[in-house]
Amino acid sequence: MSRLLRTGLNAGEAAPMVVVGGEGVYFHLSDGRKLIDGSNTGGGLGHRHPAMVEAIRRAADTPVVNEGWTWIGREQAADDLTATAFKGEEDWVGAVRFCISGSEANDMALSLCQALTQRSALATRERAYHGITGLSRSMTVQPQWHGGLAVHAGGSKLPAPMAPVRILPAPDGAIYGAPANNTPPSEYLADATRLLSDTAATIIDYTQGGIYYDGAYQDEVARCARQAGSYWIADEVVTGAGRAGRWLAFQGAESRPDIVTLGKSLGGGAAAVAAVVVSKNIVERLKGTSWQNYGTLRGHPISMAAVSAYLKVVTGDKILEHVQNLEGLFARRLLAIAQKHPSVQRVAGQGLHWTVELHGPDWRTWHADTTEVPIASRVAERALEAGAVIGTSGEQTSLFLAPPLVISEREATLLLDALDHGLDIADREHG
Repeated sequence: MSRLLRTGLNAGEAAPMVVVGGEGVYFHLSDGRKLIDGSNTGGGLGHRHPAMVEAIRRAADTPVVNEGWTWIGREQAADDLTATAFKGEEDWVGAVRFCISGSEANDMALSLCQALTQRSALATRERAYHGITGLSRSMTVQPQWHGGLAVHAGGSKLPAPMAPVRILPAPDGAIYGAPANNTPPSEYLADATRLLSDTAATIIDYTQGGIYYDGAYQDEVARCARQAGSYWIADEVVTGAGRAGRWLAFQGAESRPDIVTLGKSLGGGAAAVAAVVVSKNIVERLKGTSWQNYGTLRGHPISMAAVSAYLKVVTGDKILEHVQNLEGLFARRLLAIAQKHPSVQRVAGQGLHWTVELHGPDWRTWHADTTEVPIASRVAERALEAGAVIGTSGEQTSLFLAPPLVISEREATLLLDALDHGLDIADREHG
């Protein structure tokens, strides 16, 4: 019996596949198979990218410098991040603080806003996921991800919430299965300013639960948050650093956040790293204070080397343009797949992150408190037969595609073929 306590992105009790290696966009398994890594938001450049490997090798020959000490590589990574990902944003971007995970970055940002405003309540949108650490756990409102225990005999044992949470309506934006009459956000957010009136921060992201970027929605939320005196945080842990087809998803609209959180691909898949990027206004508010929030391994030299190397590769290899080109392929092919398979209820996405939602029980009723393998996990299991790994985020009826940003058109076609193959099992059950 393994001594490791584990979890997985596909629900059920089946033992996970055993990964022994990887190259490019492929996982190498212990049974000899090579599978396309189709749902790995942390591996923006895939596996063993030579530039990332070399950067990590060089950085391994450096001292262990904790966050309390100045390290030239940390200063360089902050400069590289603002000069590259925030190019053209000089009017508002203020400063960077590095940490280890997206959950941690969101917790840091949310707690900072509570300190600045002396308010406790926080706000997010429906079906959000912001992490499982500290305040980010309270802001995760997908019912199966609560940081507690899902009892297989039924029911959940939850930790106590850390803050009152206000939940805003979400946009739809699907390319397939969207409501016939998609009302403008100014209508369904008409009560937002009142709802946010006692909140320290309003945090929104652009992929979780299959809810993607919507410029008009972002601008309306930003307007309402400002009116309410609530700081607006753009959670770009998934979409930031290129997955949206631009450096940052929020850049597609006019509004600019008070704080941006980054993670996932920021380390190029070679190191665990995240960041909190604050506006010039926040920097001004921090003058005369010390932000009493510390982490020993934040901004570790290896992580900092990974950030600088990743930014250089994305720029030099024109990765953003590549993602933009593949976005069209995914949109066309996923629309055709949805029209072919009656089990598909909804398709939405942007760049190289897409969600395929199946007909079935409402997501609000799914608590993962059973050993029964849900339909989404069974689709993913069948997709393995066709050579690709597809994730479900632990949901019952929802699959997501998020391959490495370096995936080729041929490999992307194989990934979509695998999804097509996997959906046959859902069609049979859908009837």
